[in-house]
Amino acid sequence: MNRNDRRILIVTIITGVVILLGIFLLGEDNRGDTRSTRDIRSTRNTSSTRDTSETFYFDPNTADSTQLLRLGLQPWQVRNIYRYRAKGGVYQRKEDFARLYGLTVKDYRRLEPYIRISEDYLPASTLVGKKQYRGDRDYRHYSNYSPYSAYSKDSLRYPVKIREGEHVVLNIADTAMLRKVPGIGTYYAKEIVRYGQWLGGYVNVDQLDEIDHFPKEAKKYFVINHPNPQKLNINKLTLQQLRRHPYINYYQAKAITDYRRLHGDIKSLQDLRFSPDFTERDIQRLTPYIEY
Repeated sequence: MNRNDRRILIVTIITGVVILLGIFLLGEDNRGDTRSTRDIRSTRNTSSTRDTSETFYFDPNTADSTQLLRLGLQPWQVRNIYRYRAKGGVYQRKEDFARLYGLTVKDYRRLEPYIRISEDYLPASTLVGKKQYRGDRDYRHYSNYSPYSAYSKDSLRYPVKIREGEHVVLNIADTAMLRKVPGIGTYYAKEIVRYGQWLGGYVNVDQLDEIDHFPKEAKKYFVINHPNPQKLNINKLTLQQLRRHPYINYYQAKAITDYRRLHGDIKSLQDLRFSPDFTERDIQRLTPYIEY
């Protein structure tokens, strides 16, 4: 084989290798695109399910697939619930539902106030009444019987809910009292107390809407008697102290301290109405918490 033939052979081999390498890389890109497309569709489907979720009272022992899907559960989670019930599994407490595979803390906190376990699924031990003996006769007294009697002994864990028309005074209620409000569980009871302390006290029941995902139907059970919130001395507090209040962000706190430095003490929040950092709504909702 002469030199020219060897050159032609080498060029041919190199060309073939380049072509095969290009085909291989192109195939990988296509497969990657296909996987990405499937991932995007899956994400869209999941997001669509979450975005259209609803909240309403339900019993995980009897809710059908349509209801469970409306609550925002995934189809595979619904199938797991059906399999659990088919094997004789029973949700006796709200906490039992938290064991559902794939259920996040956020989703459980959203659904927990709406879980209602039917009396038929409570432990049979709740039916046991007190016995009194007179001679050879056995009398069972159920006059004070309640299907929740076994749980009512522990009112901290299983509080009796208040009735329609009854109210709880928002600023003086502790978490135990707050949990007696229909729709309010442990999570929201703690959030109500925490946010009230952060505010310095509630002045309006509508402030409960500022808590993430607060159940609006529970607001009708709250009242505020003689609101007396903790006051902020707007002329003495530092920037860092001012911004601790949920109604004052960093830029608003800086606007307040800048105004004091340039113009002296603030006589009214209306002095800040020309600041681009304060809207009329900001001034209105902050007014009950300010002193001069």
